[in-house]
Amino acid sequence: MIAAGLDDPKIAATLDRLYEKARGDRWVFARALPQLAFAFFTGRRVSEVMPGLLSHAYLPITREQGEMLYLAARAIRARTLVEFGTSFGISSIFLAAAARANGGRFYGTEKEPAKIAAARANLGEAGLAEVSDVLAGDALETLRTLAGPVDLVLLDGWKDLYLPVLELLLPKLSPGALVFADNIFTFKKTLAPYVAHMRDRRNGFESTTLPIGHGMEMSICI
Repeated sequence: MIAAGLDDPKIAATLDRLYEKARGDRWVFARALPQLAFAFFTGRRVSEVMPGLLSHAYLPITREQGEMLYLAARAIRARTLVEFGTSFGISSIFLAAAARANGGRFYGTEKEPAKIAAARANLGEAGLAEVSDVLAGDALETLRTLAGPVDLVLLDGWKDLYLPVLELLLPKLSPGALVFADNIFTFKKTLAPYVAHMRDRRNGFESTTLPIGHGMEMSICI
């Protein structure tokens, strides 16, 4: 019997509902822009100001990105999948669906209590609770005790923390593990050091930017 994939009715219905809800993000960003601009000109880090401003924003990957992540995870038979920045769990559903099909497990990370509860509920609504964990708290702490090997990572939290999270997970990555990083085009300056790091083969990766969504860096652990 073939395991249910993204065509699972529970998954499809949950994603449809969440993407519809996420349409309201544009108003959240509009309200946050003045404070974000002030933070930028005063030199404050994005991760210091964004959580409070965007606590109600979904910040989802696109469906195209989600389907690509699902297929990539299936292609390498990823059994342990990790996400930095779960939010309300839209991307988590794609990854957890792949984990279930591969006989593995998905681990998300999130700091906002309301988002943690919502992500867990949404994964449950999609029928994926049994293969999912949403780790509550600072990812730099919660991921320290995660057992490897890790086969696929999605970086989609605060952009200035991509490299620290990657460095934490690096010893746990399996040979051939995939690392995806979102918003490469949106935060081009902030993520330039991350992209440069991943493009340098001396750091153990081969990497390219995929022109989907707002730019997604795809890297393979060599």
